[in-house]
Amino acid sequence: MRLNCLVITYYISFFSLLLGNHAAFAQSIKTIDYLKKFPISFISDSPYSYPAIDAKDYRNISLNILTLSPPVIGEPTQLHAQQFEQLTGAKLNITSVSSSELFNSLTLAFSNRQPIPFDVVVFSPIWAADFMSKGYLEPLPESFLNANQWQKIMPIYQTLQQWNGRFYSTPIDGDKLFMCYRIDAFENQNYQKRFKEKFDYDLIPPQTWKQYQDAAEFFSDWDWDNDKEREYGLVEMTQREGQVFWQFVARAAPYCKHPQLKNAIFFNPDTMKPLINSPCWAQALKDMLAVKRLYPPDGLNFTLADAIFTFARGQTALLVNWDDGLMLATNKDSNLRNKVATALSPGAHKIWNTNIKQWEEVSQANYAPFIALGGWSMGVTANSKNKEAAFNFIGFFSNPENCSHDLTIGRYGINPYRINDLDAKFWTGKLNFTPKLAQSYTQTLKTSLYHPNRVLDLRIPNNQLYVHSLSNYISKALNGSLKAQEALDAAAKEWHEITLKAGLEQQKQAYSALLKLEKLEFKEPP
Repeated sequence: MRLNCLVITYYISFFSLLLGNHAAFAQSIKTIDYLKKFPISFISDSPYSYPAIDAKDYRNISLNILTLSPPVIGEPTQLHAQQFEQLTGAKLNITSVSSSELFNSLTLAFSNRQPIPFDVVVFSPIWAADFMSKGYLEPLPESFLNANQWQKIMPIYQTLQQWNGRFYSTPIDGDKLFMCYRIDAFENQNYQKRFKEKFDYDLIPPQTWKQYQDAAEFFSDWDWDNDKEREYGLVEMTQREGQVFWQFVARAAPYCKHPQLKNAIFFNPDTMKPLINSPCWAQALKDMLAVKRLYPPDGLNFTLADAIFTFARGQTALLVNWDDGLMLATNKDSNLRNKVATALSPGAHKIWNTNIKQWEEVSQANYAPFIALGGWSMGVTANSKNKEAAFNFIGFFSNPENCSHDLTIGRYGINPYRINDLDAKFWTGKLNFTPKLAQSYTQTLKTSLYHPNRVLDLRIPNNQLYVHSLSNYISKALNGSLKAQEALDAAAKEWHEITLKAGLEQQKQAYSALLKLEKLEFKEPP
């Protein structure tokens, strides 16, 4: 069903005919109408653009969608569902659940012998082995994969949508962890002088976790931004069910991932023996324990929301997290708008060599950016009775014009995943970033996502059991009930049991496939 656009009167038609450009004029009027009716700033040439979807007639079709609770992912789902209804006449029914409930909701829906009650589902690509591999999702049609819209997605995020060579979903968000820091703190000449007197080296945005600790210590527990309130050095996600797993892996990655060996860090791929109790992981946990005294009050029980809002309120100098913290800190009403910059998640000056079982000292920091979670994806269920409409919806949700809009709304939780999102001009134009911040941010994203030593998230069957297990033991170390090595030994034992119960060969094959994806190299865009 097409929307009723602006009526082109007889006189307008007459004059446009006189100009010899009636078709072009009518199209421009219609384009202007889309821009007026919807919160977009351009019309793309995608087969899932507003005009293309407006040409569909789905008045007798209903789609059932499972997504996250608003605002993160859920709110843009509601918005684009309403738009899709306006354009096509379809009826879209949305079920929203919290992020902690989503995996179980999907598992219940897919494992029930009754037909799956959803046509479209949102999920994390780290759950690919649990959902893509079992026939629950319909592969993307060739028309979807051949569209220019798909071709302009960053290769790393395309890669995460596949299982055994077939693509089952489209990204609607792109995740990775990186560092944010307060430039007003790090570029203060007085603080630079005092820092050097204390630590005997220059105050710079931390390149290693040791420098990160030193900077956090320096900026902890005093009013360094002169707002008459006490500030702190850093904030981290520490709650057992609140993303502590990803915070910890980001710390371990540069100690464990050797740039020459390109080694696995979670398991020995030949035996599936867990490696999470090896010296590099132990070093990361000791580092984390060493800085917990520098957390803000109640910082030992912080969720993702706690961490990013604490940084965005100006209470800490440092944050390693997803893009959301930066977006909150730089929104138009923030006092930090021009006081924040980004850099790679810290590296390390020593790396555990798994071949010779020894530490190697390196003069240049070893970086291993962690592509934590990998974003959120949207797929069509295999038993949907309205697959064409469902694929058109996920294509419409992720079209360039909607992506461009969604990136500007921080609470949506939509982070860059398209190649054009790496253009600094987008951020200066759309969000009024300063050129310095826009360049800092886009360069950090490029370097992280295209880094040859990056680490992909644990994308094997029963992912959630491994995540919950390690999170539990990290929490026990943080609260003092277990020492670092004791906690990791216990977690490794539990991981081994999970692997055996799931099936050793199945887990080995899945982990081998993950490592192949991790070793892929992509050409960084200019």
